[in-house]
Amino acid sequence: MKYLAYIVSVVLIFISCFIGETTISLNEIFDSTTTSYMIFWELRVPRIILAFFVGAVLSLSGLIFQTIFKNILITPYTLGIASGTTLFTAISIVFFPMVALYISGILGSFLTILVLYIISKQINKNATFSSTNSILLIGIALSFFYSSALMLIFFLSTLQENYSIVRFTLGSLDVVGYNSSLAVFFVALILLAVSIIKRKDIKLLLLSNDIAFLKGLNVNRLNLILLMTISLAVGVSISFVGPIGFVGLIIPHILRLIYKQSADKLILPVFFYGGVFLVLSDLISRVLNTASSLPIGVVTSFIGAPFFVYLLFRKHKKKA
Repeated sequence: MKYLAYIVSVVLIFISCFIGETTISLNEIFDSTTTSYMIFWELRVPRIILAFFVGAVLSLSGLIFQTIFKNILITPYTLGIASGTTLFTAISIVFFPMVALYISGILGSFLTILVLYIISKQINKNATFSSTNSILLIGIALSFFYSSALMLIFFLSTLQENYSIVRFTLGSLDVVGYNSSLAVFFVALILLAVSIIKRKDIKLLLLSNDIAFLKGLNVNRLNLILLMTISLAVGVSISFVGPIGFVGLIIPHILRLIYKQSADKLILPVFFYGGVFLVLSDLISRVLNTASSLPIGVVTSFIGAPFFVYLLFRKHKKKA
């Protein structure tokens, strides 16, 4: 059954390359003299690759964050990392247009992780990430701060810069060529490789930080390695496509319900199906009868927001 699901997913990804504002037939993609050939190889394929690996990065990041902080509601989005990346990208658009957006995105992501780490150490005193509620509240506070700073950037920017920032914040997978797709592909593989290499250590984190420490694991060092890797992957991904919410929340929880396995055994499924989810979300945004493609962030938010509320109710019921 699991293998069938993988096969069906791959088939759906392949079919999605042919569907959109312009429907493309299989014969046309081999004829370089047709417009469909250019659309397929220069627009559709790079877009699908980008969507798949951005979804994979956000989903796997969400799984690892929830493991580190031991809180099912924590993702790069709820911790303020996406907001930090968005703010620094907007700053780059307005004040430093000569700086590549992915550099600004990585900087925003790294600084947010650094702030979370420093503040959590002050709160917990034992230099671990044990107080998950505090971390979540800090992330929410950072998101509000970044949103206020973004409003200031809007006020200081020109009309054209305003438009660029708004389009970025809505999320978009519109790309031409393979540069963006290959960059995200590269950081996604780094994140996947680190997660697989550290799989046994991640399994120890599922028990508790104290037990992991007694078994000889340097918890702080592991957390820093994972968080820095995530900040790199998320920073690069968001700088190319904008903030896309709820992917890191939905996919890990759905797969936990389906597979009923621990996080260390869900690394590959979460990575794969996170990519499939964003590809299908992008397909929805392209086939709707609108003047232009619906921003991908709108689609994922429509799906993810009700699911987020459901998780809150479920968590509250368990405590009750």
